[in-house]
Amino acid sequence: MITTFLADDHQMFRQGLRTLLEAADGIEVVGEASDGQESLKEIGRLQPNVAVLDVAMPGLSGIEVTKRLAKLAPRTKILILTMHSDTFFAVEALRAKALGFMLKEESITHLVDAIHKVAQGETVVSPHLEKTVFRELNSSPSRKSADSPVNILTARETEILQLVAEGLTNQEIAVMLFISPSTVDTHRKNIMAKLDIHSVAGLVKYAIRHKIVTL
Repeated sequence: MITTFLADDHQMFRQGLRTLLEAADGIEVVGEASDGQESLKEIGRLQPNVAVLDVAMPGLSGIEVTKRLAKLAPRTKILILTMHSDTFFAVEALRAKALGFMLKEESITHLVDAIHKVAQGETVVSPHLEKTVFRELNSSPSRKSADSPVNILTARETEILQLVAEGLTNQEIAVMLFISPSTVDTHRKNIMAKLDIHSVAGLVKYAIRHKIVTL
């Protein structure tokens, strides 16, 4: 059995997907989560064979969760399942060491097949994105723009930027990340200084432009 974890902030979709996957041969759903922080905690605890993650989740994106799971759950294979068909997300997901990138428009049969392949260490991309994604990966395997947040911000700063862009206050971020409000404030000031942005509206625009959050 392939032990599988589901992370998606839409409860109805997540529950429906769980029902479909549990009816498929060879797959056992061992847990689920509705946001990035919970996903990290539960995947680290359960160590499933495969984690199926959405890109756009509160707290941490699926791609950021993928990066962090390299240390927390190195044997867990990651499959991104999303409605976002932008090649950017697929390329960034694979660069973050996800093995699969599937669109929610695919059939459950294709998803089940993808989970089996990812569990075996194969790379799987939705058919109509496949050529473009692999061409981009092969032509520029490590290219990132100079102003990419990957090159400018630390992982913690990227995390806080996402939460600020989602509208959380310093106090709310502090509670979520188990740090003090003053530490959050220090990170915010550092983010603004590094990006040369001096308003929350500017941070939100930056986060959207670089797809740290999605509309």
